[in-house]
Amino acid sequence: MKKIYEIQAEEEKKARAWLVGLPLLDNPSGLAELQGLIWTLGMEEAGQTILSRLDVQPAYGMGSGKAKEIRDEALLAEADCIIMDWELDPTKQRNWEKLCGIPVFDRQEVIIRIFASRARTREAVLQVELARLEYSLPRLAHMYGDLARQRGGNYGSKGSGEKQLELDRRQTRQKIQQVKEELAKVRKNRETQRKRRQKIPLPSVALCGYTNAGKSSLLNALTGSDALVENKLFATLDPLTRRMKCAGSEILLTDTVGFISNLPHQLIDAFKSTLEEAALSDALLLVLDSSDPNALDEAATVLSVLEQIGAGDKPRLVVLNKIDVTQGGLKGSESLCGNLSALKERFPDALEASAKTKAGLDLIKERVSAIVKA
Repeated sequence: MKKIYEIQAEEEKKARAWLVGLPLLDNPSGLAELQGLIWTLGMEEAGQTILSRLDVQPAYGMGSGKAKEIRDEALLAEADCIIMDWELDPTKQRNWEKLCGIPVFDRQEVIIRIFASRARTREAVLQVELARLEYSLPRLAHMYGDLARQRGGNYGSKGSGEKQLELDRRQTRQKIQQVKEELAKVRKNRETQRKRRQKIPLPSVALCGYTNAGKSSLLNALTGSDALVENKLFATLDPLTRRMKCAGSEILLTDTVGFISNLPHQLIDAFKSTLEEAALSDALLLVLDSSDPNALDEAATVLSVLEQIGAGDKPRLVVLNKIDVTQGGLKGSESLCGNLSALKERFPDALEASAKTKAGLDLIKERVSAIVKA
């Protein structure tokens, strides 16, 4: 009986990750975002290293002495893996894993894993699968480190590992092509659905914002729907459209995937059709988390991505969300007070709102209605 409990405890045990962050001058928010990502993935932090400087060296992306120091700290803390808060190229990843003897990967892979665990619709599943395949293709070599040695024969002959690696690369490329073709069919169906929706004489507004800014909570509060709401990153992957009644008329309100800094370029390409909901809408409802000390930087990221997808010049209403949380912490928190003041200075026409405050929600409806009618 004891062994059964031990097995169950081992299965339920969370993976422990040692986090490595860039110098604070390059990344003022530190490892807060990466901590949120691994928590969303179901991992726990074993410890962390914030680099004082980053000397770009070919083997590890830093000096070998610092790399060994990080390895020793991670192993001493009994970490199951090491995660870098920047993109790690395949060669450096392979070198790190040889040095440490445990998996080493970057935030890009963490994000892709989160998307894979949360994809529900056929389109989202295909998009994530495409991103995963494109990300893994140049990293297949590290899987065959022990098999890829030459084992006699003529000069230049290939070992068993190299043959397997070539087969896997070929199969991966074929799978990428198959997924692209299937995704094109799904996107064609989505385009047909969008055209049908556009025949309805209702204006459309897209909810945009950083991940976990509270977009889904606002969607539910404004439309009376029951969309999934979780205090986790990327709770919403698929666009969800609901009707919002305001001033005697109706507006189509669409919740979109949340933005994040340094999103893997594979996912940016894969989620173009998802982000098109923002590009094709009549107006944008930009949601910012007023309780987040990094809200200004997050707003800059969202605005940058909106520019990239051709939605930067659309009429928009900025909403400082979770104002109840912010105001609840103002008494003992100068940082929150300063954060809210900075947001108001950057977005002077922004509305303060909360999914729990009816007056704020009514004002959002009124302002949105005026924007789409203008």
